[in-house]
Amino acid sequence: MPTQDARILFELATAVEASRPVVLATVVATRRSAPRRSGTKMLVFADGETSGTIGGGEMEARVIAAAGEVLSDKHPRLLEYALVDPTRGDPGVCGGEVEIYLEPYMPRHAVYVVGCGHVGRAVIDLAHWLGYRTVAIDDRPEMITPEALPNADERVTGTLADLEEPVPGEASIVLVTRNVDRDVAVIPEALASPARYIGVMGSTSRWRSVAKRLTDAGVPTSDLDRIHTPIGIEMHAETLEEIAVSIMAEIIQVNRADASAHDPA
Repeated sequence: MPTQDARILFELATAVEASRPVVLATVVATRRSAPRRSGTKMLVFADGETSGTIGGGEMEARVIAAAGEVLSDKHPRLLEYALVDPTRGDPGVCGGEVEIYLEPYMPRHAVYVVGCGHVGRAVIDLAHWLGYRTVAIDDRPEMITPEALPNADERVTGTLADLEEPVPGEASIVLVTRNVDRDVAVIPEALASPARYIGVMGSTSRWRSVAKRLTDAGVPTSDLDRIHTPIGIEMHAETLEEIAVSIMAEIIQVNRADASAHDPA
């Protein structure tokens, strides 16, 4: 039978594979009397669910609360508790001290590629190589087979509206569709999501045509301002691989800029 710590690590791996945010709490040091030994682990999920225990009581409650903060700011932290005198705010009376390290495991950044022609496939391949979760979306079933897209983690026939789970706020949407009509159909779905990045492929003249049809249909101009178009960083890319590099470079740039803006340091 596996030990509790082995079970915790297995559950952690399962959560990471399922893109479920979780914090691993580990007792890293103890002095004198403490409820659990060094190395003891506990998982804390975003919904407050836990697995394992690091001692229970008020101390564990504080750790669970701190884990919620770690999931919000995505920064690990070291907690130190004295377990001596509750009248002065200590979370216990064991008589010792304990240090607990909280480490967040966040879902892989997801890249949703709408339109799985030559450019879409190149973006999926590069995003997969970079370690991102890739979701391939196309209204043509023959374009999203496992044979055509071996590096797609998920394949969806249809549009963003056909996803089983909504697009998360930290995701990126890459719209590389085959024509203006498809852009006009899928862009409102992208704008309805909280995605951090939305990029649309096409020339300036194509975008003017798309934007006019969308504004005529009632889409606010302020919503269209969220869109990066022409998609990708300007680097005079020519080949499919180079275009994919320019697109992923822009996604990385936007993500890093956002992370820096929210970094308390």
